[in-house]
Amino acid sequence: MTKSNYKLTKEDFNQINKRSLFTFQLGWNYERMQGSGYLYLILPQLRKMYGDGTPELLEMMKTHTQFFNTSNFFHTIITGIDLALEESEGVASKDAVNGVKTGLMGPFAPIGDSLFASLVPSIMGSIAASLAISGNPIGIFLWVAVQMLIVAFRWKQLEVAYKEGTKLVTTMRDKLSSLVEAASVMGVFMVGALIATMINFQFIAKPQIGDKVIDIQDLFNQIFPRLVPAIFTGLVFWLLGRKGMTSTKAILIMIVFALAMSYFKILGV
Repeated sequence: MTKSNYKLTKEDFNQINKRSLFTFQLGWNYERMQGSGYLYLILPQLRKMYGDGTPELLEMMKTHTQFFNTSNFFHTIITGIDLALEESEGVASKDAVNGVKTGLMGPFAPIGDSLFASLVPSIMGSIAASLAISGNPIGIFLWVAVQMLIVAFRWKQLEVAYKEGTKLVTTMRDKLSSLVEAASVMGVFMVGALIATMINFQFIAKPQIGDKVIDIQDLFNQIFPRLVPAIFTGLVFWLLGRKGMTSTKAILIMIVFALAMSYFKILGV
């Protein structure tokens, strides 16, 4: 068998999408990363295409367990193109499938992570958090709505990629680098905005020298507004760069630090 006679249906797309959302990362490992998850994603469809237990199925299963690692938000685009190739050419498409997976998983990783793991949560999360802090319940519904839209985007892209097939590779190629750069710049901008707006502690200590009360925070505001949050963020980044330091340890250190500063009435909100 060199060519598949099976045509994917709506039920196939639904099954792949469910596995994509709930099981794709379960087989993650340091050797092949998402390789086993990718195979599990499309294994029922491969069985329908090549027949259960056939040499062609075993060959393509070996192909799909090779190293694979890309963004969770874009991997089904690669899956859709892959399935379109295999449906059209069967096992003869093995080299083309390997080329598509290898060529796209690298560019898609920074795009998906920058847009959907950094940029969108930074922008929409800050808006939702600001509304929630002010007591507006719309903040909760806004955040839920954004996550639902992301899931809908992930659900729809598989079928689109399958129908467009390899045309997507040439269509997107020239735009990938620009998208990565734009998302990176916007991400850095939003991180700076979040530091200035969401980190709200300041100096509350007001030492007195004679009859003069020194408002330390007022002095900082005259020199560099929001300087304290910026310094605090820089210290956290420095801390995370230390050997043996983890994000969990850094969080615990910050909690202890915040409690101590509050107890001695040095920093507060």
